[in-house]
Amino acid sequence: SQQGTLQKFVDDLFETIFSTAHRGSALPLAIKYMFDFLDEQADKHNIHDPHVRHTWKSNCLPLRFWVNMIKNPQFVFDIHKNSITDACLSVVAQTFMDSCSTSEHRLGKDSPSNKLLYAKDIPSYKNWVERYYSDIAKMPAISDQDMNAYLAEQSRMHMNEFNTMSALSEIYSYVGKYSEEV
Repeated sequence: SQQGTLQKFVDDLFETIFSTAHRGSALPLAIKYMFDFLDEQADKHNIHDPHVRHTWKSNCLPLRFWVNMIKNPQFVFDIHKNSITDACLSVVAQTFMDSCSTSEHRLGKDSPSNKLLYAKDIPSYKNWVERYYSDIAKMPAISDQDMNAYLAEQSRMHMNEFNTMSALSEIYSYVGKYSEEV
């Protein structure tokens, strides 16, 4: 089956995204810093429901960033995405979203087929997500100074990669197209 062919790739993708240990490089400081910030805000506002904390983290990284990359590989790679590929990627993205959800995954005979495809795998994917958030919480905190130094270093490393004239040209064409609204 097509799912059987894709299963290993989907497992590898999810394990890579939801792992602090199996990465080729260290977890980006920004993720630890952002997750700690969310936990601090929850503490500050007396939000002790673990589902809320989980949802905040899911909404700001996996669901905002990774789902977008999964559904739109053309944002990162120079590829054409046909309708069949799009449909397959939508199933993977839906599975990814279901794996980040804290709600009970109830399925029946009326459930859409794209939700049924990976239904048996979602409990273990959910465990990966939980473990990922837990592993990040256990990591040493990142100080504001370390975060600022990291951002300054990133800025310095990529200083020559931003084409100001190209950006201005894009803004100009956007403003030209929407001049009435602007």
